[in-house]
Amino acid sequence: MIQKRRPRKQKIPRATRFLDIDAWIDSTLYEAGFKASEFWENLTVFFRRFRVFGLQRAIVEMAGEATTMMAAGSVVMLALATPAFVETAGDWRAQDDYAVTFLDRYGNEIGQRGIRQRDSVPVEEMPDHVIEAVLATEDRRFFDHFGIDIVGLFRALTENMRANTIVQGGSTITQQLAKNVFLSNERTVERKIKEAFLALWLEANLSKREILQFYLDRAYLGGGTFGIAAAADFYFNKQVKDLTLAEAAMIAGLFKAPARYAPHINLPAARARANEVLSNLVQSGFMTEGQVLSARLNPAAVVDRDQRESPDYFLDWAFEEVKKIVPEGASHSLIARTTFDPDLQDAVEESMEFHLRQYGKDYNVEEGAVVVLETNGAVRAIVGGRDYGQSQFNRATRAQRQPGSSFKPYVFAAAVEAGFTPQSRIPDAPINWGGWSPKNYGRSYAGTVSLATALARSYNTIPVRLARDHIGIEAIQELVAEMGVESELNGHKTMVLGTSGMTVMDQATGYSVFANGGYAGTRHGIVHLQTHSGTIIYDHSRDAPPPKRVLSQKAAAAMNSMLVLVPESGTGRRAALQGIRSAGKTGTTQAYRDAWYVGFTGNYVAAVWLGNDDYHPSRRMTGGSLPAMVWQRFMTYAHQNIELRPIPGIENPLPDGNKLVAASSGNSAAGPALGGRRGVQAMPVATRRMLEAMAERFRAAPSLRKPGEAAALSAL
Repeated sequence: MIQKRRPRKQKIPRATRFLDIDAWIDSTLYEAGFKASEFWENLTVFFRRFRVFGLQRAIVEMAGEATTMMAAGSVVMLALATPAFVETAGDWRAQDDYAVTFLDRYGNEIGQRGIRQRDSVPVEEMPDHVIEAVLATEDRRFFDHFGIDIVGLFRALTENMRANTIVQGGSTITQQLAKNVFLSNERTVERKIKEAFLALWLEANLSKREILQFYLDRAYLGGGTFGIAAAADFYFNKQVKDLTLAEAAMIAGLFKAPARYAPHINLPAARARANEVLSNLVQSGFMTEGQVLSARLNPAAVVDRDQRESPDYFLDWAFEEVKKIVPEGASHSLIARTTFDPDLQDAVEESMEFHLRQYGKDYNVEEGAVVVLETNGAVRAIVGGRDYGQSQFNRATRAQRQPGSSFKPYVFAAAVEAGFTPQSRIPDAPINWGGWSPKNYGRSYAGTVSLATALARSYNTIPVRLARDHIGIEAIQELVAEMGVESELNGHKTMVLGTSGMTVMDQATGYSVFANGGYAGTRHGIVHLQTHSGTIIYDHSRDAPPPKRVLSQKAAAAMNSMLVLVPESGTGRRAALQGIRSAGKTGTTQAYRDAWYVGFTGNYVAAVWLGNDDYHPSRRMTGGSLPAMVWQRFMTYAHQNIELRPIPGIENPLPDGNKLVAASSGNSAAGPALGGRRGVQAMPVATRRMLEAMAERFRAAPSLRKPGEAAALSAL
């Protein structure tokens, strides 16, 4: 049987297959496009039925634009609200159960911190006139608004425009609580936006009674007191339920400006403010004039308290330090012996206020902050602002401001650790680093200069060249962190010129490494903690980690040899101390928003910052002007009647090589006397001994008077 052969399949050429695929794609796309065009045409015909003209079209267009704007606004509002709601994370309702009494370095009580829940008096147990006095003065429509009082805000704006000054505030109690619990007192748009969102959040999550309770428990009311219960005890030695109308009015008047109206500081001002509160009670309809008349005629009398103001900025910082070091399981009712020095604190506050009052308007600057450390790391004074009652925001420990050229010593320290010396010569010439071309302050260049000259005269190109060509940004960041700086640097190349935010406390801490000869980790504010029964649960000398060397002795000495030139022949000559050798560095940021002087002697380290809370520029204020003057004035006071210690690595405290001791003199370069004490000059030991020997010889020398003259004089 003959089998038929199957016909062979003819192979389709590959080119033909590609043509078929191409034809299929073309036809499919054409058909899809045709159907899309047909659909769009049908859709257009359908919507033509809804086309409007004339006034109706204008209304529709406006509605459409409004919808678009609302959608965009919702996205913006969500973006603004997100950072605010981050603040609510955690158990923010829980009150600290620490109750700490603070003592200064000499054992004298300086204040207390910590609120225990049992100290809180429920709102329903407070007298009506206490609640009404607060509401009439702070937020009359508290029970009617939703956290933001539009009516009250409009009324405040109207009254302020009529008076051409700020006579009324528009913040509600809810907004004030949001600021007290979650935010700072910085005068920025960002803070006000957060405050508004958080006020709405509080209203949504708390009842009105709870909001009022938190507000009355947590507001600062002067004298180191927080909460109305503490204020009643401090000013009147009473419980809240026993307050009279006159006393309630005086306490209600403290919410606005506790430092200004605190009765133990300024009783006439407190009584005048209490009288305004009584008028508010009448105007708001809570009481009649007849009901408040007795309180007007018989103003409150306060308990006699020490008029010395509490060092509140220091206490706030020290309270946080206590919570960090208290051993686990220990009692939370403690006594803390601190490193605080009241005399230095007074001198620092006086110096800053003296210069801001005298020159603040000329330089267009309103705020400042200072931190003073002894070279052993003990924090002796903290100034976090001009008025704690007006703003509890601690600018010394919480505000991160650009340090400007005062950051350069960290760059130079890294360079010295890498092998450079003060005599190493680097070209001061135009430089470009990835499109960034920094220039010197004077827009000129000095050619090849030594590191010492570059730091003293604050040339900008030198630290940039060191970082780009020799050290690297990471090495600088690592060294700064090892030196105890807690602020997180941004790591950008512009960081070498001080564009990364740092706190005043960080600056003092970092420079203390130079003053300590290269050792870090010595800063402390608590000497020891003990219970009320006397048991010591923490002792700094026993429990604190030992200092660690972060700069070699040679590198520290080299840095100090350069830093002493800044006040002697560089940009910080206004900080020079008469007869006392010091070291330091000035700092000025772009647009003159921040000005610094950070310096040290063998005894003390101090960092001074001046600027404005809202970041508006000063009037060409540099670190070598007002900050250096503030530093020089209080440092002159700090060094009187003490034995001067040499700066590590600086062999001769003065060019003549004599050892120095501080001695009183009426020829102080500091200007008017500080704290009632005269200024100082430094006197060589040899000179002092010679004068003492001369005085002793005069005392031992026989009298030149005749015996009869002596008897006659003694009879007078």
